[in-house]
Amino acid sequence: MYRKKIEPTHDIVAFFAYVAFFPQLVAGPIERATNLLPQFQANRKFSYDQAVDGMRQILWGLFKKIVVADNCATYVDQVWATYDTQTGSTLLLAAILFTFQIYGDFSGYSDIAIGTAKLFGIKLMRNFNNPYFSRDIAEFWRRWHISLTTWFRDYVYIPLGGSRVGKWKIVRNTFVIFLLSGFWHGANWTFIAWGAYHAILFLPLILLGKNRKYTNQVAEGRLLPTWKEALQIFVTFGLAVFGWIIFRATGMPSLFHYLEGMCQWGTLRASYRFFLFDKNLVYPTNILIIIMLIVEWIQRNKQHGLDSQISKWYIRYAIYVALIGMIIYFGGSAQTFIYFQF
Repeated sequence: MYRKKIEPTHDIVAFFAYVAFFPQLVAGPIERATNLLPQFQANRKFSYDQAVDGMRQILWGLFKKIVVADNCATYVDQVWATYDTQTGSTLLLAAILFTFQIYGDFSGYSDIAIGTAKLFGIKLMRNFNNPYFSRDIAEFWRRWHISLTTWFRDYVYIPLGGSRVGKWKIVRNTFVIFLLSGFWHGANWTFIAWGAYHAILFLPLILLGKNRKYTNQVAEGRLLPTWKEALQIFVTFGLAVFGWIIFRATGMPSLFHYLEGMCQWGTLRASYRFFLFDKNLVYPTNILIIIMLIVEWIQRNKQHGLDSQISKWYIRYAIYVALIGMIIYFGGSAQTFIYFQF
């Protein structure tokens, strides 16, 4: 209202519905009044197609949360509880699995929230857009927790001058937005360090004017990426993994000890241990992660993993039954949504 982008509402029901809309209330997407409030004020009719799409998105979100994230969490929590006695390869494996845990957990929650809202005829903004297929760290941040990053951009970065100021102010603005993002997640030095780490990675791109280089989907119009694109995705993913180690650490001492342990000679055996360390836990988890990645790669131009127009009803229901079966059979031990604490 201060920016004159929306008029104050006099509809008390719409106002309180906006404030207390339960699907996205706890962890997002962070909806602004300009998008959500008018939807409560407008007349809505039940849409069968929208409801079906919402149910599909809920199912995909449950798969990512219950199957992928919760299975990763079991292993990750075990390793972090005893990281001082683990080999470097085990610590690296836990770091990779935490990368998928936090993605499956938070993007899964977002899918469930967005899908639930569709059942009420409400459209929430997309919160994740395949961030682990990014080709640089700037693209990663355009695809990760979109509602938060765009909020910081519009209400912190741009008011500070954005990129239309001198270089030193660009540096300042970049560090301010990332440090605030870290502090937003919690009052811990590890979150500040996580924000600073990403600011350092982001800074060269924004100073060279390459932060908007990749705005399209990777491998547009092709099934597979080029070797260059594959290498870019691999490097960006590796940078994200390192950042999530900082994010997961309970304090700076534990972070340094974890990184020290991860750099042991045993790290060279990581690929071997990744598949054979614990066949009862890690091996099936790897397969489930691969299934998630394959589906999201094929559907990378869609709104979510099950956003498809498969004409054959028996193929659609076979997919639904397969996902429900995996949720029942491979569902990990009950884990609260990790992002609820941030």
